[in-house]
Amino acid sequence: MCVNMVNAEEIAKLCYERFKQLPRRGKPEPGREWTLLAAVVKTRQCANSDTAEKEVVSLGTGTKCIGRACMSPRGDVLNDSHAEVIARRGCIRYLIQELHRAVSGGNSSVFCLGDQPGKWRLQPGVSFVFFTSHTPCGDASIIPMTHSQSQPCPPVVSVKDSEETDVGEDLKRKADELSEGQNTKLPRLVEQKTTEMRLEDRGHTKLPCLSNLPKSEKTPMEIISKASVQMELKSKGSADSDGLHLEVSDIHRTGAKCVPGGPADPLHAGVGYHSTGVLRVKPGRGEPTLSLSCSDKLARWAVLGFQGALLSHYLQEALYFSTVVVGKCPYSKEALQRALVTRCSHVSHLPAGFSVSAPVLLQSSLEFPFSQAQTELRHQPRHGRISPCGAAISWCNVSEQPLDVTANGYKHGVTKKALGTAKCRSLLCKLELFHSFLSLVSATDPSALPDSLRKTELQTYWDYKQASQSYQQAWQQIHSQAFPLWPRSDRDLLLFH
Repeated sequence: MCVNMVNAEEIAKLCYERFKQLPRRGKPEPGREWTLLAAVVKTRQCANSDTAEKEVVSLGTGTKCIGRACMSPRGDVLNDSHAEVIARRGCIRYLIQELHRAVSGGNSSVFCLGDQPGKWRLQPGVSFVFFTSHTPCGDASIIPMTHSQSQPCPPVVSVKDSEETDVGEDLKRKADELSEGQNTKLPRLVEQKTTEMRLEDRGHTKLPCLSNLPKSEKTPMEIISKASVQMELKSKGSADSDGLHLEVSDIHRTGAKCVPGGPADPLHAGVGYHSTGVLRVKPGRGEPTLSLSCSDKLARWAVLGFQGALLSHYLQEALYFSTVVVGKCPYSKEALQRALVTRCSHVSHLPAGFSVSAPVLLQSSLEFPFSQAQTELRHQPRHGRISPCGAAISWCNVSEQPLDVTANGYKHGVTKKALGTAKCRSLLCKLELFHSFLSLVSATDPSALPDSLRKTELQTYWDYKQASQSYQQAWQQIHSQAFPLWPRSDRDLLLFH
């Protein structure tokens, strides 16, 4: 697809309009709550034309993920509710529906028969664009700070047994309580150690600016780091020729923590605070999470595809995002390129159907109306403290139950009595997506099944994932060549039926 067919402003406007059309449930409270938005847009090139039809096929909001102790061996809890992950999982629901139509002899707007038995591929001219209202958390968020701006990822609220009966409202209440004691807006200067510790626990640390330190306290690493930031800004023409230190004194922090066993953050003042290019897990409060940052997940999808292991059974080629569009927010194309593309650009010996895909990176000048910055601008003291919205919204273009609103990994609004039943499960959790996939397999004529699905011993979610051999081979190449420290999922959490 031609690059000029994707207009960042048009993509952002399309996604914001789709969000606006959704019902009120799960949306942030105006002027008090904020959230992040991500979406997948399907584009189809018009025949004999430079124009393309564009359609939002999946949209997600959310800022949270659950702690390690809350993960379920039944696959019935949604572990990661960051907007990017919600949007991608909603897109999986959409793709399963389109494959179901294809194998049933219906009219799929996405897939056509491949030239391998039981395999399908994208129709000519069809591609997918990924939109996110804010720079993905993790490595892509470590960028030069040229003005005061809040960070995108809030902490995880550790949800224990609660006296509340509504699981969704319980999370929202806890988020509000947390916010009451801690201002979400970052201070310009952190002067007391107690304040420093409290902010770091939230994943929002901002230490004294490098320019405020005596020269004797600036380490060589900090000086080098600052020089690299200054060179980056010079290339953009965003600073004067005399002293970039007048404009850049720090970098944006990410709340995501370096994975164990690898390079740690130096935690030096100013631009020397973070290590770059390393894997990170999303921030937790009191307990660690196992959810890798959105930067890391997008980098992985750029090699493995965003379709996942299960759908790889049916696909002749992995599905890649042709373009990644970021809304108006703190942004660095260089940091995004490093985080999403460069870290895996050297990966080789991938199996047929997989490649290193470098999406086009664009930014829109349109800001999400419910961003943290916009919420702070519109906030009135009588509204109470500003806080991240406790709910996550998924909408996807499917015929049955397109809307899925969750909180704390469960369907929003369910009572505690419903825990452990189908009523409380998000349609995006592993178990529900697995059941949807099994319905696809059942709908496929046995003679048209891919070879990898003809094994009689396939029973558990783990079995079906491992049987997707090409996908697993591609994952091994990424793991050995680019991300050796990527934590592997505990097999005991994947043995459900």
